[in-house]
Amino acid sequence: MMNYLSIILLLPVLSFLVLVVFGKKWGEKSAYVSIGAMVVSFALSIYALLFVMGGGHTEITFTWASIGSFKLTFGLLLDALSAMMLVVVTIVSLLVQIFSFGYMHGDKRIGWFYACLSMFTASMLLLVYSPNYVQIYMAWEGVGVFSYLLIGFWFEKRSASDAAKKAFMVTRFGDLGFGVGLVLLYIVAGTLDMDKVFAMHLPEATAALIAILFFCGAVGKSAQFPLHVWLPDAMEGPTPVSALIHSATMVAAGVYLVARSYPLFEMGPVSLEVVAIIGTITAFMAATIALTATDIKKVLAYSTISQLGYMMMGLGVGAYAAGVFHLMTHAFFKPLLFLGAGSVIHAVHSQEIFDMGGLGKKMKITSITFLIGGLALAGIPPFAGFWSKDEILAGAFASGHITIFIFGLLTVLLTAFYTFRLIFIVFFGKPRGHHGDHAHESPAVMSMPLIILGFFALTAGLIGSPFAQNAFQGFIAHGHEAEAPNYMVMGASCIIALIGIGFAYMKYMTNVLPSNVISKDNFFYKLLVNKYYMDEFYYYALIVPTHAVARAALAFDQKVVDGAVNGVAWVSMQFGKGLRHIQTGYVQNYALYMVIGLVVLLIWSIKILGLF
Repeated sequence: MMNYLSIILLLPVLSFLVLVVFGKKWGEKSAYVSIGAMVVSFALSIYALLFVMGGGHTEITFTWASIGSFKLTFGLLLDALSAMMLVVVTIVSLLVQIFSFGYMHGDKRIGWFYACLSMFTASMLLLVYSPNYVQIYMAWEGVGVFSYLLIGFWFEKRSASDAAKKAFMVTRFGDLGFGVGLVLLYIVAGTLDMDKVFAMHLPEATAALIAILFFCGAVGKSAQFPLHVWLPDAMEGPTPVSALIHSATMVAAGVYLVARSYPLFEMGPVSLEVVAIIGTITAFMAATIALTATDIKKVLAYSTISQLGYMMMGLGVGAYAAGVFHLMTHAFFKPLLFLGAGSVIHAVHSQEIFDMGGLGKKMKITSITFLIGGLALAGIPPFAGFWSKDEILAGAFASGHITIFIFGLLTVLLTAFYTFRLIFIVFFGKPRGHHGDHAHESPAVMSMPLIILGFFALTAGLIGSPFAQNAFQGFIAHGHEAEAPNYMVMGASCIIALIGIGFAYMKYMTNVLPSNVISKDNFFYKLLVNKYYMDEFYYYALIVPTHAVARAALAFDQKVVDGAVNGVAWVSMQFGKGLRHIQTGYVQNYALYMVIGLVVLLIWSIKILGLF
């Protein structure tokens, strides 16, 4: 089994190395290398999942380096959580790469694009495999580096390069907390091997502090409040990148870290309360912003932030299996929506939803699969998102987190509304403008991934439903008891979602609700359009002071430091100029200087000896 696990990881790494060397020469043929490697990795991931389902569990580690008592180990861990993530990461990456073959057609740097996709996937696989926190941190940073390269792939656009830098810098704040947590954990526990740490009984306050520091890293990577601001701007990257980053890879890394470190969080229960509160704030806040977004990818970006908040909410209230389950279902319906958006953008050459309309008649495959993804996102049964989201709500209700439960239900209403607002505007009604005049269905290489993801968005949730005896929860739980079905919560959630869809229908498909029901001059509308002014807050709270300090440092360097250095040079130069005047070239002058010098020396000596 270890050989197979190694191959799963090494194939995308080898694909990266090959494409770095030959990608420019091969052009679009580079896709065959990357896709072929991912096909094999996905097939072996299925084999690994079946191995774990059969009761298998394996872990291997070896010492990479040793410094005194500190040993840096490298290893591979295969258990229920990592096996599930292997399959999710590889299948989503595979489908995104297939879609990219059509979407990126004609791009001059397509070889480099596939190279980065391969290494980005490899970094995520390494993170999933990791049995210790040093390895997780290395993979964590690898994910960050290659996400930077992919978001800024079209670096010729200023907005793309700025978005890449913003994503890299904002996540660094979270990573700083994660790094401090690792140092503190090693000081306290003397090891960074997860199995050894989890077997310990750390003091509650210490465990809570370390867990919260770890959560800081998760807040950055999974775009949780208040470090969520990078993710919407990351839409400047190619749409397939958005689908990959915002489904089962980068943004899932933070949720995976909390899930993998759950025993540590349980040692300090207050840390779970922090996770639940931040997750709830994020879910509700992002859903409200999505209500007013008009860029098709930005709407989906804020929905991603909101759904990640749901996952954190589930983990925080103790619904471990539900949080992980939602991570899995989201990894199918969210790339479906992003790739569907890419298909639309490919057809109409615009991202503004009010440039679209009536596309359902011209793009039937895209519209049907997008509708399936939208129903899963809105939480309508039997689509995937319904089962996982409702388990999170049931967990919040059962654990007594009533306020969190109420905000979770409100977020259901908002999610259903903004999702079908998007669907009704883009695919129904009359065309707006001329962007869709020549729209047509995307080629098969782009439609096929949509159909496959649509199938999973429809069926994947059933493995965690009561009809399957909550099979997923039993597989993934690992001692964390799955929540029993709460049909009251299910019914309430479903009704609220249908109400949200109904409001969207009345607002955008009929004249029941007037178009100006919410004035654009309204304070709350402006608040949402400007995303709660978070970017402005960071600009004036961090960027402006940083620029002021930088300008002061520059002035000090130029005026004081450079002035001191240049001043010494100026004094030396002036002294040299003075000495130059006595170099006349006449021997009699030099003799005079010698006599004067001897006289001065004689007078000084006599004075020192005290003869006068």
